Amino acid sequence: MSVKVYYTTVTGSRGVKSSQAEVIRVLDAKGVKYELIDISQENSLKEEMRKKTGIPDACPPQIFNGEQYCGGHEDFVEAVEGDTVMKFLKLD
Repeated sequence: MSVKVYYTTVTGSRGVKSSQAEVIRVLDAKGVKYELIDISQENSLKEEMRKKTGIPDACPPQIFNGEQYCGGHEDFVEAVEGDTVMKFLKLD
């Protein structure tokens, strides 16, 4: 399985930009290989992300391992603080 991060390159939200950058920075620092999926490229990708999370108004970043939903930014931050990122990503 591979880690997938749904994100957007088009946002006016400083919070979304910051959240996405933090997720990418931590994944890079931990040497985790991941695929970025830009939901701004096609509306269907945003709908796909929301359907897969089960959250009708989910905002990026949303993180998956293959088709398994890991969580969003807040869940990721908790995993970083608890030093359980690999478990969060379902990689251990």
